[in-house]
Amino acid sequence: MKRIFLFVVTNLAVVLLLGIVARLLGVDRYLYQSGLNLPSLLVFAAIFGMGGSIVSLLMSKSIARMSVGAQVIQNPGSQTERWLVDTVRRQAQAAGIGMPEVAIYDSPEPNAFATGASRNSALVAVSSGLLQQMSADEAEAVLGHEVSHVANGDMVTLSLLQGVLNTFVIVLSRIVGSVVDQGLARGQDNRGSGIGYYLTSMVLELLFGLLASLIVMWFSRHREFHADAGGARLAGRGKMIAALERLQQLHEPSRLPSQMAAFGINGGLAQGLRKLLTTHPPLEERIAALRQQT
Repeated sequence: MKRIFLFVVTNLAVVLLLGIVARLLGVDRYLYQSGLNLPSLLVFAAIFGMGGSIVSLLMSKSIARMSVGAQVIQNPGSQTERWLVDTVRRQAQAAGIGMPEVAIYDSPEPNAFATGASRNSALVAVSSGLLQQMSADEAEAVLGHEVSHVANGDMVTLSLLQGVLNTFVIVLSRIVGSVVDQGLARGQDNRGSGIGYYLTSMVLELLFGLLASLIVMWFSRHREFHADAGGARLAGRGKMIAALERLQQLHEPSRLPSQMAAFGINGGLAQGLRKLLTTHPPLEERIAALRQQT
């Protein structure tokens, strides 16, 4: 689950920060010099919305490493490290992408994630718990799943989706903020950019941003099936099913930092409304989808 939650939280922080900077620089006041200037607002929202998403994408690898304390393998010092690097290199070549950085982070939970700004500049990290609790075949399938996320361009597509959502969030929050501010002015000469506007738009940016994250969660769940299929192609369907079944046996809730939850192999279990807030479909659904492949 790690990567999506990390991306969403980073994106929200960046967009809110850019919004505060815009207010301090008087950009918002310019948008309302002669009443609400919708074309200018749309341009402003698109620039800041896509900008926040792009900044989050560019920061994804460094934030991921810092969040879990992942140590990139520069010179393999053990047989396990050599196997990891060689396996990722072989899978990356088969998938037609550049060699990702390979890292290990200390965690008892069997998990892994991939992140990065492009197919040729990615990071694949595995937990110490995964290496200890999974067989080589199962770990190979997990690596194939993560390499497939990179090859499928999921992080870039996610960033484009988030950028569009950011644009709508910025536009809607400012339109509602302007309406609220004009209502509070009670007929005074107010163009919708007073204190009511600033407070309302900031609160709504956060609220609408959280609601938009539900769409990002749906996207993540959808892409997990494609990554499983890619892992099956790179490592073998039997190995991919065995890896998911192993995770199902362990069935521990994910302990990955919430910010990094998105593209871990083990998304945990969820029922009812909780499923809307998860980045992974239930393991039994993923296993069933792989079994149905011909």
